[in-house]
Amino acid sequence: MLDYSFEEAFLSGGYTKICGVDEAGRGPLAGPVVAGACILPVGLVIPELDDSKKLSEKKRERLYDEICSSAVSWGIGLASPEEIDTYNILEATLLAMRRAIVSLSIQPDFLLIDGNISRGFSLDAQAVIGGDGVCQSIAAASVLAKVTRDRLCLEMEHQYPIYGFARHKGYPTKAHKLAVYEYGPCPLHRKSFLSFLERDKNKLQLWLTEKEKK
Repeated sequence: MLDYSFEEAFLSGGYTKICGVDEAGRGPLAGPVVAGACILPVGLVIPELDDSKKLSEKKRERLYDEICSSAVSWGIGLASPEEIDTYNILEATLLAMRRAIVSLSIQPDFLLIDGNISRGFSLDAQAVIGGDGVCQSIAAASVLAKVTRDRLCLEMEHQYPIYGFARHKGYPTKAHKLAVYEYGPCPLHRKSFLSFLERDKNKLQLWLTEKEKK
């Protein structure tokens, strides 16, 4: 059940500003990983809010506007493809989360982090596995991150239309893998995520042959 009770448990412990933190884009082959951070008013319940992955694009967009207008403070942080390749996706995700928190106009005193890792933060923090499905502030952060990243993918589409970023949002679909194989990666691709080019070379060549026959 998604409500504010999770935050209230920590408010009763003396904290006053609880911030939910979540990310979007750990799995794609291209683009940044994006983190959202959100402090909601105490007791606020946003109807229909849920894990962003369970929501339609239209509903996410509507909830994004509602979250932005009702939040005490919210922020976005990014880690680039270059940083993902340099540090690995986990460390880049934590970096994006720290950047999202720093961007808040009002700093929190406690963090609820989606997942099972809460290291590397300067504030008290609690990792919550599946947090975007049980904790309202984490769910709000997940919507902020997902909508932001999807919008960035539309910009990526304009820069490099041959890859179809607007459709697959950078995820490793068959069409995306084939485009990378056929045209080579672009500067937005994560080099450390492209091992499939050699590993699946025979399958990719078969896909390309089938495409050329159509």
